[in-house]
Amino acid sequence: MRRGYLLGEEQRPMETSTGERFDVAILGGELVDPGTGRSGRFDIGIRDGTIARVAPSLAGCHAEQVIDARGQIVTPGLVDLHTHVYWGATYWGIEADPVAARTGVTTWLDVGSAGAYTFPGLRRFVIERSRARIYALLNLSSIGLVAPTWEFANLDYCDVELAARTIEANRDLILGVKARIDTNTTRGVGIRPLELARELADGLGVPLMVHIGNGPPSIDEVARLLRPGDVLTHCFTGGTMRILTPEGKVHPAIRRLHEQGLVLDIGHGAGSFSFAVAEALLAEGILPDTISSDIHQLAIQGPMFDLPTTLSKFLALGLGLPEVIERATVRPARILGRPELGSLAEGTPADVALFQLVEGDFVFHDVTMATRRGTRLLVNTLTMVGGRILPRTEPSAVHFWAELPAHQRAIRESGHPYRRTATQVGGA
Repeated sequence: MRRGYLLGEEQRPMETSTGERFDVAILGGELVDPGTGRSGRFDIGIRDGTIARVAPSLAGCHAEQVIDARGQIVTPGLVDLHTHVYWGATYWGIEADPVAARTGVTTWLDVGSAGAYTFPGLRRFVIERSRARIYALLNLSSIGLVAPTWEFANLDYCDVELAARTIEANRDLILGVKARIDTNTTRGVGIRPLELARELADGLGVPLMVHIGNGPPSIDEVARLLRPGDVLTHCFTGGTMRILTPEGKVHPAIRRLHEQGLVLDIGHGAGSFSFAVAEALLAEGILPDTISSDIHQLAIQGPMFDLPTTLSKFLALGLGLPEVIERATVRPARILGRPELGSLAEGTPADVALFQLVEGDFVFHDVTMATRRGTRLLVNTLTMVGGRILPRTEPSAVHFWAELPAHQRAIRESGHPYRRTATQVGGA
């Protein structure tokens, strides 16, 4: 006889005298794994922190720990391409592991929180102490995002040689360069920081991620410095640098670059996602290549909340579940140069996420507080990194300076879409 356990019950071994042996078996879930093309009812066997077997049934196996995934969606661990996890040393950073454990994110890419002078702290005190996987893009500005913005306003901080030496010394973790280009960060210096970031990225042969929002500079100035393989984040922004023309068409230079390999990334955040722009771009045939959260001290309070909620907004916009999971697993993993982290293929790290796909009547907000209704919400129930479940712990309170802008403060009362309909779906 075999015995398992339901989530929240005491963990008991799965007992049988024959068959394969695993450390962990995840049984009965509905697998959604665009990286391998597997979809449907599959069991997963994990051994030594890696995916050992994926099969329609693992009946007859022996596992020390059994996870009953019946009625749940099983995906590769989510890979969030735009995050800020440098807690305590920057204005923006959240704590990685407590949030990962309740969202299914197993790999974070911290984009530009650290500059050359502050990266050693990110490495030692955050990355090396986290169970979730963390990689980084280095901010060209040597001070990074210690303050809310203005990091490029003094060009003396744009030390290309110092940044290059920092990247070369940390190639295992730093995968590219980040530059925030908008009216605040570049105050008084125009497009020059992006020119220097381009020089740095090209000199080292690494990708460049560029943030856009409200100009100046203009989207035209930014576009001429983008190359195939770069990442344009906040691609569905409603700001003046949006990639949508006044006529409702895709900016021609961006469309051309996208066709050549420019990555369009969402980076929802607290100020960078517009339902109206998203709908117009989707109507033009422009789907985001990756869906990321831009999670930080403000955005985590809402209306972004977390990556599963952001993915649910794209379900409401008409994308299918495999499409949104693909844009938060295998696609960002390939951009990171770590394709093994975006699938559940045999032999890859056992980074796994379980979700309930809750049915209901949900109201989602963009950063302007415009609303759209949806009927499906992804709610994470378990996050596993390297075959080990991340325990759910309480994160530190948001910093006292992390005050939502006035137009978003009502989200505190209305709350997360799941909590708003808790009685309808059986409790939060």
